[in-house]
Amino acid sequence: MSENAEQTHPLYAADRDLVDALLGHQGDPGAEQLTVAARLVMRYGDFPGADDIKADIQKVVTSWGLDAQSLNLRCREIWSSGWKPGQQLDGDLGSGADVSDQDG
Repeated sequence: MSENAEQTHPLYAADRDLVDALLGHQGDPGAEQLTVAARLVMRYGDFPGADDIKADIQKVVTSWGLDAQSLNLRCREIWSSGWKPGQQLDGDLGSGADVSDQDG
């Protein structure tokens, strides 16, 4: 196999869906969108193939007014806040059942 041969990433189909969702996202990106974008930038950055994903993820990140460095900075802030995938950052979610007054 030639060193310049295009490859198909094993996660291409699932990642294509993620990129399509990012392309369709309206408004400012939240923690989920930012971290997904950063993960995909890292995954495909040096990958020999998937040029469509690379181009589309670059288009998304640029549309947010970010580059790879500023995206990574934002993600480090998100992760250091204790955020986990699928979690909202605003803290106003939930039934309150996990909060109780304990007198002792």
